[in-house]
Amino acid sequence: MAKLEHLNFQNTYAGLPDVFHERVKPTPFPNPYLVSVNPAAAELLDIDPTEWTRPEFAEYFCGAKLLPGSDPIAMLYSGHQFGHYVPQLGDGRAIMLGEVRNQNGERWELQLKGAGLTRFSRDGDGRAVMRSTIREYLCGEAMHGLGIPTTRGLCIVAGEEIVWRETPEPGAMLLRMAPTHVRFGSFEVFYYRRQHEYLKTLSDYVIEHHYPHLVGAENPYARLLHEVAVRTGQLVAQWQAVGWAHGVLNTDNMSILGLTMDYGPFGFMERYDPTFICNHSDHHGRYSFQNQPDIGYWNIRALARALSPLVGQDDVNGIAEIYEKAMLAKYAELMRAKLGLVEAHAGDDKLVTDLLNLMDSSRVDYTNLFRGLGAVRQESSLAPDALRDQFLHREAFDDWTARYRERLRAEKSEDEERQARMDRVNPKYILRNHLAHQAISQAVQQKDYSEVDRLLNLLGDPFTDRPGMESYAVPPPPGEPPIIVSCSS
Repeated sequence: MAKLEHLNFQNTYAGLPDVFHERVKPTPFPNPYLVSVNPAAAELLDIDPTEWTRPEFAEYFCGAKLLPGSDPIAMLYSGHQFGHYVPQLGDGRAIMLGEVRNQNGERWELQLKGAGLTRFSRDGDGRAVMRSTIREYLCGEAMHGLGIPTTRGLCIVAGEEIVWRETPEPGAMLLRMAPTHVRFGSFEVFYYRRQHEYLKTLSDYVIEHHYPHLVGAENPYARLLHEVAVRTGQLVAQWQAVGWAHGVLNTDNMSILGLTMDYGPFGFMERYDPTFICNHSDHHGRYSFQNQPDIGYWNIRALARALSPLVGQDDVNGIAEIYEKAMLAKYAELMRAKLGLVEAHAGDDKLVTDLLNLMDSSRVDYTNLFRGLGAVRQESSLAPDALRDQFLHREAFDDWTARYRERLRAEKSEDEERQARMDRVNPKYILRNHLAHQAISQAVQQKDYSEVDRLLNLLGDPFTDRPGMESYAVPPPPGEPPIIVSCSS
């Protein structure tokens, strides 16, 4: 395990031509201190656990000191925001410190979010608030715990600085990690500027460092587009299967590696509602839960358009079908697993759709219903009352349960083994908004960060029952007003 001063930096993205980025140093907080550290993420960087007890830890990860070997930059990109092209975006409040290669040969970009002004900040202040930082930190670990590709958070650092949003709030910085933060918009900016030589440079870079099996392949750019479409389709399917909405699926928030990134007004759906909108700024529901598959389709076509100078027209025209096929296949696979089904049978999609329609009409808690289905037994004529009582029309659910038991018998399912299998894919715990709000309130009002650490630990393994943690697996009390989440979140 290494000291911070001995991290192995290899700054390949900073080595690209200056048009790709701006060299800029972070603007540190006065009197920085550590709010929380993620031991699982630190292990990915080979950081010795004793390191975060040093005062230098907070200084390095708020920009007061530069890590030896780092080469800080802000990345250029553009993107389609709510369907409209914005010619230049870029890292307006995030600064990549550099890339660290660990002892396993894996490279992780270390990006400090909330690190101050860059030339891409536009009218922003370059800062992040404690509220949004905690939400992204926790949700990154929640998604990783669920097995969904995502950026990770190493730590949160705060200091004596107030940031103005709707009201004054304490500022904070998140050290975000990913193999790369290149996004669809990184390609779009050079396509719309007609700088196709840089489009090729970026594509070659991504292939060399992140899709090395395509180096020297025939039609490598078409194959890159194909693989990104598959990864993106599978990612969206995973979001749909766990009932999660991103909230701002602009093309500048879409990873070229198929990672979940740029957490803002996201939300885990509680009562099942396919029209669920988690971003109160999304007035027309463009990024509602039910629209995410179509938005993924829209965004992969935007990437194909950006890569059109490097690939054939047939590749551009056919990419949406590749995305859709991957997304539908992955979703069907995941939903069968959530129902404990091992084999694929005709009619499985209708079994899933009919259950979701029943859940919609009764606004059943999405996570808890699927977790509870493991308790259905084939020899019993009815499901447990704890399940039946969640439905307004219990007889309709009884009819569905009879079909479900018949389907289980068709593949000779064994109840105990099936329930254990279902408990490994249907989480007990998700990052419910009221849980995040509680952790944020304690952090902001009392400088008590224990709830942040407790949730981080819980969400890292969301499938295992934890004694004494039952309150973390239930929705907020009936009648409690919804928590409004915006882009500043």
